[in-house]
Amino acid sequence: MTAAFRRPALVSLLLIAFSGSLAACGSDEERPEASSGTDEVLVSAAASLKGALTSYGSSFDGGEVKLSFAGSDELAAQICQGIKPDVFAAANTKLPDQLFKEGLVETPLRFTTNELVLAVPADSDAVTSVDDLATKVTIAVGADGVPVGEYTRTVLDRLPAAQSKSILGNVRSKEPDVGGIVGKLTQGAVDSGFVYRSDVEGAGGKLRAIELPDRLKPTVEYGVAIVKGSPNRAGGREFVDGLLEGAGAQALKENGFGRPSPAM
Repeated sequence: MTAAFRRPALVSLLLIAFSGSLAACGSDEERPEASSGTDEVLVSAAASLKGALTSYGSSFDGGEVKLSFAGSDELAAQICQGIKPDVFAAANTKLPDQLFKEGLVETPLRFTTNELVLAVPADSDAVTSVDDLATKVTIAVGADGVPVGEYTRTVLDRLPAAQSKSILGNVRSKEPDVGGIVGKLTQGAVDSGFVYRSDVEGAGGKLRAIELPDRLKPTVEYGVAIVKGSPNRAGGREFVDGLLEGAGAQALKENGFGRPSPAM
């Protein structure tokens, strides 16, 4: 793997983004005060969850749901710096687990799964398999530290070194979240990109998924946690419960997500 696509440690990512360290996240001294008595449920979620959580939130009867979507690493860094949504839903389990270790969230739960695929414009035949990525094509991937970029790196690490190097040489865009990759693909700015299967299903027929060989597939699990000191813990807990068993779980299924593994 080239150094350009190597993911730095989470501590380093947050250090770069905010000129601070995760070690400082455990302190409440400079965080904004959380409001109380609100019926709003504030949810910060990975961009890949937009379709499913928008659907779920519109029918949620535990309060008005306010959704904020971005790269999971960006949202985790915001929580580290004092932003307090009620719920944090990430496209991996690593970030919620790290925030839990820092005392910023309650015990994280695995709530859904996804599948990394190679996506291409529906009317294009420039790419038919991973092997084609080493030819003269253009590729969009997730930026360093973003879960979709991390999963993509896992795929490339499992390829022969020379093939991986050739593929990286064809990367034209590193996006801050999976929505950016989808945008590049639907606009025709690149020939292919690594996204989640749910993103292809939610693209309205504009994209086609190419399944990865089993030997290359990463395990894609999503984690969710209640943020400590948030404005509406009760509403957040009800929202999370619905993701596990209820309208939220149904919305996830309808948007191409899978059930979580039984193990914590």
